[in-house]
Amino acid sequence: MRDVQNETDYRNLEIDRVGIRDISWPIAVPDRDSGTQETIANVSLSVSLPRDYRGTHMSRFVEVLSSQEKRVTFHNMEGLLETLRARLSAKDAHAVFDFPYFITKSAPVSGAKGRVRCDVRFDASLVDDEFDLVTTVTAPIQTLCPCSKEISDFGAHNQRAHAVMEVRLSGFVWLEEFVKMADDCASAPIYSLLKREDEKFVTERAYMHPKFVEDTVRDLALAMRAEPRVLWYRVSVASHESIHNHDAFAVIVGDKRNG
Repeated sequence: MRDVQNETDYRNLEIDRVGIRDISWPIAVPDRDSGTQETIANVSLSVSLPRDYRGTHMSRFVEVLSSQEKRVTFHNMEGLLETLRARLSAKDAHAVFDFPYFITKSAPVSGAKGRVRCDVRFDASLVDDEFDLVTTVTAPIQTLCPCSKEISDFGAHNQRAHAVMEVRLSGFVWLEEFVKMADDCASAPIYSLLKREDEKFVTERAYMHPKFVEDTVRDLALAMRAEPRVLWYRVSVASHESIHNHDAFAVIVGDKRNG
């Protein structure tokens, strides 16, 4: 049969990325408590295309995805890209996996267990034989406004927030470890199941630990600095304000590779 994709293209333009995206795929990721966790990832795969090739072979992306181990980790992303690059005769390869990940949390007083969703992204690239992987974990937290507490006779406004931790790593880190960092830097953690005694504990803890987004993101950056497996980080906190018609946010970027 005629191989149209391999026909010569004369426009003299290399394509930086060509591939497939928004394909849902079942994966298993390491779970600190149970070994592995089954989830569904939204996957994008792409490669570079030389200037003299008219098109790529889209079916080969799915074949590579199918042939890879079901287990998706920090360790095997480079192998996936090497396979992708070889299968499509490309110079560069890229992969993005977006997926929900569930943490089991025990309520602070009753011990009642519930599942809290976090969102994870693996953004990997292999360019000129240089591998790069940015892991992103987005975790829900709670913030309570120090200013509101200071000026109010009763209570203070508090709300859910999200901590986004983007990192480059030198070794394996459990996703649960990042969630714990976010919880420790917040006014209080978020739980899915709380009894009355737990609600009392959580609301009082938040009241005793008021934090602006600026406070939370600085504490999170310090936690990243203290973690030797983190080489580079971009941390951000967005507070979904309960009494304002906007979100508040703050961002810090740090690169420990530069000393």
